[in-house]
Amino acid sequence: MERRAIEVWTQWIDPALLLTTCLGLALGGLAQALGRADLAGVSWAAGSIVMTLVLLAEVVQRLLRREAGVDLIALLAIVAALGFEQWLVAAVVALMLSSGRTLEFYTSRRAVRELQTLLDRAPRHAWLVKEAELCRIPIDQVHVGQVLMVRLGEVVPVDGRLLSTSASLDESALTGEPLPVTRVEGSPLPSGIVNLGEPFKLEALQTAEQSTYAGVLRLAETARRSKAPFARLADRYALLFVPATLLLAGAAWLISGEPLRALAVMVVATPCPLILAVPIAIMGGISRAARRGILFKDGATLEALAEVRELFLDKTGTLTSGQAKVQAVEVTQEQEAAQVLAMAASLAQASMHPISQVVVDAARLQKLELHEPSQVEEVPGAGLEGRVDAHRVRLGTLSFVCAGAEPGQWAARVLRRMDYGAYGGSFIAVDGELAGAVLFADVVRRETPRVVRRLRAAGIERLVMLTGDRQENAEAVALAAGIDEVQAGLAPADKVRAVQEGGLLGRTAMVGDGINDAPALAAADVGVAMGAAGTGASSEAAGVVLMVDRLDRLVEALEIARQTKSIARQAVWIGMGLSLLAMLVAASGFLSALAGAVLQELIDVMAIACALRTLAMRKVPTERLTGEQVDRLHQDHVQLERVRARLRELAETFAQLPPDVARASLNGLVDELQKQLAEHEREDERTLYPMLSAQLAGDDPLSALSYGHREIFRLILLLTRVRDDLLQEPPAVSLKEVQTLLIRLDTLVQLHFDQEEELYRYLDRR
Repeated sequence: MERRAIEVWTQWIDPALLLTTCLGLALGGLAQALGRADLAGVSWAAGSIVMTLVLLAEVVQRLLRREAGVDLIALLAIVAALGFEQWLVAAVVALMLSSGRTLEFYTSRRAVRELQTLLDRAPRHAWLVKEAELCRIPIDQVHVGQVLMVRLGEVVPVDGRLLSTSASLDESALTGEPLPVTRVEGSPLPSGIVNLGEPFKLEALQTAEQSTYAGVLRLAETARRSKAPFARLADRYALLFVPATLLLAGAAWLISGEPLRALAVMVVATPCPLILAVPIAIMGGISRAARRGILFKDGATLEALAEVRELFLDKTGTLTSGQAKVQAVEVTQEQEAAQVLAMAASLAQASMHPISQVVVDAARLQKLELHEPSQVEEVPGAGLEGRVDAHRVRLGTLSFVCAGAEPGQWAARVLRRMDYGAYGGSFIAVDGELAGAVLFADVVRRETPRVVRRLRAAGIERLVMLTGDRQENAEAVALAAGIDEVQAGLAPADKVRAVQEGGLLGRTAMVGDGINDAPALAAADVGVAMGAAGTGASSEAAGVVLMVDRLDRLVEALEIARQTKSIARQAVWIGMGLSLLAMLVAASGFLSALAGAVLQELIDVMAIACALRTLAMRKVPTERLTGEQVDRLHQDHVQLERVRARLRELAETFAQLPPDVARASLNGLVDELQKQLAEHEREDERTLYPMLSAQLAGDDPLSALSYGHREIFRLILLLTRVRDDLLQEPPAVSLKEVQTLLIRLDTLVQLHFDQEEELYRYLDRR
């Protein structure tokens, strides 16, 4: 109880000081008007002495911690005014400080309103369904597996699975999206969302402590209590600012022989812009981010993110959706695709493996009839075996399904297609005979390519994808996402090493969502966890949590951090620059102490108003193209004409060439495509397209052309792999298959170049 009382007093001390100094100044003014100058002096001195005692206590605490504070100048100014019996000056300086501190108090409360809302709405109880009755229990007594009832308007207390047919939900507290959503039976529901419709039942999958909302609350509380990093930087400035102020004040006194000049210098030197404006800017940035579903642990994290130039991203669940989807069902000549999928899905019903569930979902989507499997045996890491109707079915890896037998040419072609398309696959055997394969892939998030372009436009100089997946799969995802640098086949320790090596070149950020990402998140200067429902380990290791599972929030976090830091610096330089100018005027004798106090108050208001711009930041315009640059872009296309002509020639004649000539021609063409065409398009993606976007309407006006880049990269990669297969004896692919790829690439390159040329003519307004 005593501790709570101290916290309340600490929170409200600044408004209390403002009330005291205002009251002292007002009563003194009234007494002065009534001709009682003695009572006026007592009243003004009383208000300023209260402020002095508070400042003295704070300064002593700092000195005991071996910290220098710029508020020492404010203390010296009031003490000097009292020493020179300038009671009104002391009262005005005290009012100036208390009003500035109170403004910071209310602005900070305004800035953390969104965070405090998260804390206030946390559920305290849950309704347990027990023997057809509802029992109200404390939320910390909820156990995994219990069935809960969530009524209209209530917050979902723990992470769980929806047992009712459907539910209408408000997820804005976690996602920042205001529109309600509908979830169907079986859907996972994170804690912290609100029921907008009929009561529904929920099976608890986590305890309250382990649930999504509990993690959000812990981060929110940390952010609410954080101290802005620039405040510590301001304290370091005191090592120079305090001696410089005292030196200038002493020089003014010594040269003029007027001690009141020294007082005037100290009054206008009171560094409120440095003390107040920067924390206000930082908290404003944190508040703005929270409204968009981006939670910063503290102001230091926001400042660090603003300086990041290297970004590392995990693949699965970050650049991709993290959920595999069936891409195709391949079958042998004796089988039908629907029949094979139904067999595989029937057997997969007996497994809890995620891939098994993907196969079952694909069959149900096609409304196939599934049968109950029997005698099922599961071999971890290999597959399933069991009976479906009268058939013996195997589902899993090729070696497991074939059971030591030779797979044959059909399986080799499927494996090659999996390699080309970066697919995973489960093979199916029925009664000992290979029947087919289900190919699946973890698709790239729809917003990923656009996010990568925006990150480059925002100043990220190096983008690296880190993954434990195979190099072939990783390269395909990187091409689809627009990322040039890939490090694949990494264990968690390898990811940490990669991030640490990147840190030698500058500030780094790591984005991930899984348990295996937590060490790398902690190793980076800034760790960013994807989605509030991400694993607890990754959220705890991260400094930033994107509470909505959307990668584009990462760009918003970066833009908010950089604009916040820029605005904070502007507020400091505006305020301190004006203060320095006023100090020189006061030292010259053209500004009295009282006038200086009033002027300093106006400077404070200007600096704080500048800092408040973080609550309404706008997009910063990017560089625009000049006419000369447009001409150079056209010349780049002309220089690539030889490569395009060779591609066009081979696309028309490749299948008719002798095998040796065809292999040699393809080998030379692929080298030129990689070194010239692909590199040209990558440079366009990195530097040109961000500038072009600035001259066009819309958030991402070049998305179609950028998609053309990624498709060009993908086809060049396929040609590289096909070239290697063509060199085998006998060749694994036919000349006709290669010619088909060449025709597709030639058509795409021609269309892409024509589209860019048309765009350049549109932008050339000379």
